[in-house]
Amino acid sequence: MDNRSNTIAGWVLAACVSALGLSIASGMAFHGGRPEKMGYPIEGVEEEGGAGGAAEVPLPTLLASADPAKGAEVFKKCAACHTINQGGANGVGPNLYATMGEAIAQGKGGFAFSDALKSKGGVWDFDKMNAWLTSPRKFADGTKMTFAGLGNAQDRANVIVYLNAQGSNLPLPAAPAAGAPESTANTGNAVDANVTDEKAADGSAPAEVANQASPAAGAPSQDPAAAQRAADEGSLPKKAD
Repeated sequence: MDNRSNTIAGWVLAACVSALGLSIASGMAFHGGRPEKMGYPIEGVEEEGGAGGAAEVPLPTLLASADPAKGAEVFKKCAACHTINQGGANGVGPNLYATMGEAIAQGKGGFAFSDALKSKGGVWDFDKMNAWLTSPRKFADGTKMTFAGLGNAQDRANVIVYLNAQGSNLPLPAAPAAGAPESTANTGNAVDANVTDEKAADGSAPAEVANQASPAAGAPSQDPAAAQRAADEGSLPKKAD
């Protein structure tokens, strides 16, 4: 009986030692410390506020390079609710022929526009159309239009020039210059420190800067009487030693 108890106790002790050893080994293999940076990176997504973020391209620049044919392809997303041919019927949304330059939420064969869009006022210029296509709900909170908007700026520009070509043909806004000219320092009053006695390239004599210089501010003025005395003394013959 004692031998059996000793055997059982030995197996229990061995099991405990094995469990302790496995626990230590697993702790060494799988480090459970807090990572330095939380989360997981997703390919193709830039972090907000990153130094490499591209600057927003102005709308006139996008319009200058926009392609109406590509805009027609993007407009297919709108074709379920809108027609764009001249004299086309209204559907879920109004016919969009000659929309650019027209009053916002007016006309269109009596289409029932929302009060939110009617309250915007003005006409569909390029900036307003770009804002509308970016997010209709932000442009006119309460609009009936359920389309979420176009997130790609170049897609919006392509659609705008396509819409403009359908009966409007407004002149596109001028694109800003590629870069402003650098300012130059004002050197008109600067004097070259390396002025020499050589003639200028055009043959004229160089200006005598030293003779034209005026006494520095605060320098003692020369007494005319003292100057005359010095001149008289210099003209007298010197005595021989």
